[in-house]
Amino acid sequence: MKLDDTLLPFLYMLAAMGFILAIKWMNSPATARRGVIVGEIGMILAVAGTLLRFEVVNYQWILVAFVLGTAAGIPIAYMMPMTAVPQRTAFSHACGALASALIGTAEYYKGVNQGTGLSGTVMTALVVETLLGFLTFTASLMAFGKLQEVLPQRPITYKGQNFVNLGIFAAAAGIGLTLIVAPERAVLFPVFAVMALLFGVLLIIPIGGADMPTVIALLNSYAGLSAAAMGFVLNNKMLIVAGALDGSSGFILAIIMCRAMNRSFSNVLFGAFGQLQTTVAASEARPYRSATAEEAASILDAARTVVVIPGYGMAVAQAQHKLREMFDMLGKRGVNVEFAIHPVAGRMPGHMNVLLAEADVPYDKLREMDDINPEMPNADVALIIGANDVVNPAAETDPKSPIAGMPIIQAYKARTVMVIKRSMNPGFAGIDNDLYYMPNTIMLFGDAKAFIASIVKELAAVGHAA
Repeated sequence: MKLDDTLLPFLYMLAAMGFILAIKWMNSPATARRGVIVGEIGMILAVAGTLLRFEVVNYQWILVAFVLGTAAGIPIAYMMPMTAVPQRTAFSHACGALASALIGTAEYYKGVNQGTGLSGTVMTALVVETLLGFLTFTASLMAFGKLQEVLPQRPITYKGQNFVNLGIFAAAAGIGLTLIVAPERAVLFPVFAVMALLFGVLLIIPIGGADMPTVIALLNSYAGLSAAAMGFVLNNKMLIVAGALDGSSGFILAIIMCRAMNRSFSNVLFGAFGQLQTTVAASEARPYRSATAEEAASILDAARTVVVIPGYGMAVAQAQHKLREMFDMLGKRGVNVEFAIHPVAGRMPGHMNVLLAEADVPYDKLREMDDINPEMPNADVALIIGANDVVNPAAETDPKSPIAGMPIIQAYKARTVMVIKRSMNPGFAGIDNDLYYMPNTIMLFGDAKAFIASIVKELAAVGHAA
């Protein structure tokens, strides 16, 4: 009996169990660290099992790849700031998708050149693998560019864009079907690959920054499905299981993101959401109130309940550690401080949770939107840090608004609302925020980290004076 028949199924079963438990435990901040560790152990077992397969006869190039990957991966992990996790995630998707596509390409040409014959089932899996792999590769790179702000974050659109995009995808799918029927027509494969790569680029450029959380989840699903298809090509059950888990969990997460924005997949992918609205310029004359850090500190010091609502502005300013200082200082004064987390706040699912966890904010102080909203009328202060669209009352009051129907954190119901923001410019949705002009709202203009540091300083002065 071969080693493959005894040890490998056992290793693969343990690895699959690790992946499933990892996804389950990462559902909660309290168990997320455990989930990551178990997932890593599962991946080690999966890799070890694959290296023991009888098909592997030479480890030279595998070891070279391991060294190169380790040399690149460790610095990226340690040097990449937590605020750039969305970009790193998009880049990881790109690398994984490219690996899957290249393996599919190699398997296709190996089958054609050796004349062993490629069955319809294998060719179908190959076409799915390479189509999703190539388009996910370029789409993820484009998402990386938008997140890193080396590409415009606003949607790039032109007349007939959706027709062109769908036409290119249909052409790629048509060539793929031709290859399934006649795999010997190898001249078509490079055209197929180029069409898939091009579609990935065109898919992302009309999508605005506000939709990046959903896009990242969807690209994660594509990469997983590509890996699952690769498992069928290579007859590797572990790849099938891992890819299916990745693809299904990414797809479910994308659905959750769409529901959190009250949007459909078609609107996210083809709606060009995030174009500046013509009402923005007219809103500049609307009156609003502003205050200094000293005045904000006095309001917070007098409060009994404060709800902090973080957004991407907190991530950009890297203000989470100063925010933790303010949290500790207010807590010592008997102020109950909690954090309201919107599902799509930031640039990726869980972005705010990751940053606040980095600053060691207690898990039990992180409250989900549906959980905190009923308590907002009892909050003395709602402190918004760099969030915009996720607190915009227009989602509930203006049926003609682009974000109409989107669930929001109801900050406007708090007795006092304070907003730390650099300017009155609109958020990713490109629309003005009525919250900023409400009589109970005070604008605090400046960099989030610097302004919170000033509040902490003023709170300390108030404490010494007392």
